[in-house]
Amino acid sequence: MDLQLHKECMKLMGNQFEISVVAKSKNYAYNCIIKAVEEIKRIENLLTTFNDGSETNLINAAAGMHPVQVSEETFRLIQRSIRISNVTQGAFDITYGSIDKNLWNFNLKMQTLPDAHTAKKMVRLINYKNIELNENDFSVLLKHKGMRIGFGVIGKGYVADKAKQVLLACGIESGIVNASGDLITWGFQPNGEPWTIGIAHPDAAYSVFSYFNISNMAVATSGNYEKFVCINGKKYSHTINPKTGLPITGIKSVTIITTHAEIADAMATPVTIMGIEAGLDMINQMNNIEAIIVDDDNRVFTSHNIRINKNKYTKN
Repeated sequence: MDLQLHKECMKLMGNQFEISVVAKSKNYAYNCIIKAVEEIKRIENLLTTFNDGSETNLINAAAGMHPVQVSEETFRLIQRSIRISNVTQGAFDITYGSIDKNLWNFNLKMQTLPDAHTAKKMVRLINYKNIELNENDFSVLLKHKGMRIGFGVIGKGYVADKAKQVLLACGIESGIVNASGDLITWGFQPNGEPWTIGIAHPDAAYSVFSYFNISNMAVATSGNYEKFVCINGKKYSHTINPKTGLPITGIKSVTIITTHAEIADAMATPVTIMGIEAGLDMINQMNNIEAIIVDDDNRVFTSHNIRINKNKYTKN
């Protein structure tokens, strides 16, 4: 029996996931996908903020009072998140959870922006440097009451990487784990060709802006086409600058291409926050990572090793 592509779609972590694997047997493919889904659900139980007993919420509940011992897995994810915060000079910060959701609801009722002073006051608790880690017992302390961590800017990429590991261990040599746009690829299509990945059009989330071919790479896109608000004719992204408390303008989407979905997911937001020039300068100084940025005027900017030709992206 020839190799075939088998796909399963499901809702996980509040998002649409699609897992595609190359295998000879449909039953074998399905059983492997089930194992990957179980792994995603296991991690979701650790990281979710919708369950009072999750390790994330236990850390948040003890903010400003005492450290909380967590699994080494959660501890290491926080540790890596802090490293990314350092690299991005705080543009990536998992303590974003302290932002008042009433201030930034991004629904149709939102008609005005808060003034700069109010916005700045609302982000006073966002500071990754106030996360204290104890390597000896894997405990985590948020130093100030009201601080909250969340993994919305790295979690989908992390679970995509972990699901891939489960599928590889199951014997799946080629596939894609797509965690609502944050995806990891490995191997090749049944015909031996690389995977063809589409980037969502920044003006129409369900249309494709361009395509590129990759294998053994991860892709993540952060854009304002899914969640935004228009005030006085100006479009404001749902992405908030943790330093100012105000939403980002000027960039419609950032696509990151790198070796791991966790890194792709984590780096898309800080590049958006840093802006085109600073964001690309940072990416160009890093190894094995590329970026494609579309600004509000639909101009396309790329890192050094991306070549664009006839609206098709290729990795040099």
